[in-house]
Amino acid sequence: MGTQARTDEDYTHKPTDEQLAKQKAIDDWLPITSSRNAKWWYSAFHNVTAMVGAGVLSLPYAMAELGWGPGVAILVLSWVITLYTLWQMVEMHEMVPGKRFDRYHELGQYAFGEKLGLYIVVPQQLVVEVGVCIVYMVTGGRSLKKFHDLVCSTCKQIKLTYFIMIFASVHFVLSHLPNFNSISGVSLAAAVMSLSYSTIAWAASIHKGRQPDVQYGYKATTTPGTVFDFFTALGDVAFAYAGHNVVLEIQATIPSTPEKPSKGPMWKGVVIAYIVVALCYFPVALIGYYMFGNKVEDNILISLEKPTWLIVAANMFVVVHVIGSYQLYAMPVFDMIETLLVKKLHFKPSTTLRFITRNLYVASTMFVAICFPFFGGLLGFFGGFAFAQQLTFSPASFGLQSTNQRGLAFHGLPTGSALYLASS
Repeated sequence: MGTQARTDEDYTHKPTDEQLAKQKAIDDWLPITSSRNAKWWYSAFHNVTAMVGAGVLSLPYAMAELGWGPGVAILVLSWVITLYTLWQMVEMHEMVPGKRFDRYHELGQYAFGEKLGLYIVVPQQLVVEVGVCIVYMVTGGRSLKKFHDLVCSTCKQIKLTYFIMIFASVHFVLSHLPNFNSISGVSLAAAVMSLSYSTIAWAASIHKGRQPDVQYGYKATTTPGTVFDFFTALGDVAFAYAGHNVVLEIQATIPSTPEKPSKGPMWKGVVIAYIVVALCYFPVALIGYYMFGNKVEDNILISLEKPTWLIVAANMFVVVHVIGSYQLYAMPVFDMIETLLVKKLHFKPSTTLRFITRNLYVASTMFVAICFPFFGGLLGFFGGFAFAQQLTFSPASFGLQSTNQRGLAFHGLPTGSALYLASS
């Protein structure tokens, strides 16, 4: 008699009740899956906080390098394309019945396999999220320094390093909020601030008026220089339309049932968020460029200068906004670190573990941010660099279709150079 070959099911061991209970306890502790009672408006202000960043203040400068026709076209196309790709991701969150892709890498694993999906997605996601946290450390410190210098112009100058440390001190406290829903208040404040300083930027531009010698021609005197500036501007726009890399994690906090899937309230919040994005981006970009032409600074607030009190307020609004943005982009990283520690290295979930890991992360991003001025000369040597790539993966065998853009841009700043890393 022949023997029947064993199937994979013969080797599969169903988890015991004890193992299931342990897994549930871990999921209830991890930041992404610990709270699933968010409302649609959580999606709205989380997405505004993730997308509308300090990059909006550089949009008039990007317009100056693109010109009226290409600039308006790229702004509108970027808004439409990113909204469409965001809709795709909202739909994909629960495209497999009974399964939620709560994390970006889980979607990658479904598309490319258990190991390959991690290798493809996680490094890119970490580059984006950790990079944004570092940039926001620098941005927060710079805005605090600008606030101090404007309020107390006769005071002794303080190094940027100390302002970055002051900004970081806030995160040593806020980073211990356990999950996305617990930072909703911080995120709401950040969303309000982003709309506020964007409004200040275009309203103050109107108040200052169109400059008498305004010019709209390209600043570069050579064709290669014009082309180089054009692609640099594309990088600026890519940075401005950021936020897709935290969409799945935001949607994971919304409750879902077969009758009422999470994509309903999530999409409602996204639409509201994109209306706010349009109200922030288009007036700043178009009015700022119209008023200052190709002489606009890479931060519109620098071109404004007065009234001083308004610029002071705008810089403080930027500080509050990047505080919320830092927390939003750091939360998925916290989840990755804590998942590795408790699931792979079998550490016991605890407040002490969370305290140590999150403090180390904040300290690390602060250290790199402080070192940025030392990199400024090197980046300045290369002048500027913009790179935007569109990553499309649609393996038919997995039934998965998505388009995701990632943009990286080195962009010269008034006091050096900074590295902008964004996902949109």
